[in-house]
Amino acid sequence: MRVLTKFYVKELTTPIGLMTVVMSEKGLAHVAFGAMNKVNLTARLTRFGIKPEWYELEEDESLVCEQLTEYLNGERHDFHVPIDLIGTPFQKKVWSALRTIRYGETKSYKEIAEMIGAPKAVRAVGGANNKNPLPIVIPCHRVIGSNGAMVGYGGGLPTKERLLALETNMKIS
Repeated sequence: MRVLTKFYVKELTTPIGLMTVVMSEKGLAHVAFGAMNKVNLTARLTRFGIKPEWYELEEDESLVCEQLTEYLNGERHDFHVPIDLIGTPFQKKVWSALRTIRYGETKSYKEIAEMIGAPKAVRAVGGANNKNPLPIVIPCHRVIGSNGAMVGYGGGLPTKERLLALETNMKIS
């Protein structure tokens, strides 16, 4: 049986381009770079027993939009909004570890695996990182390869580099 759940959607123009914010009645549920793909998100939610109903989020209702804009303008280092994480227990454990990576710092996938007590689960950590529904808020952009290399990011590597540069006050050409 699927639980009918209301989700509120807002597109936001940011310094890094269009982003879409999705809120449930419990909190922030999804952040997407660009326009949201409702078909893919509906399929993902359905796997967790959720049947979404979509509504437009009023601009003046969103503390999340305000905080994302502040972060992208270099005025905020962390987020203080309720979140509604939808994922497996392992994914949630990884996402919780990602939230401990401080502004301006990076960690490798191996370090995250060690942090959650699963040192051999480096690939699984990468998979959970890839499924992060709240990029920027859960800072998956702060995860790099063990050799320090920039590796995969749902928003694209140029966006990842830009976010890391923002956090370290570096200029990107």
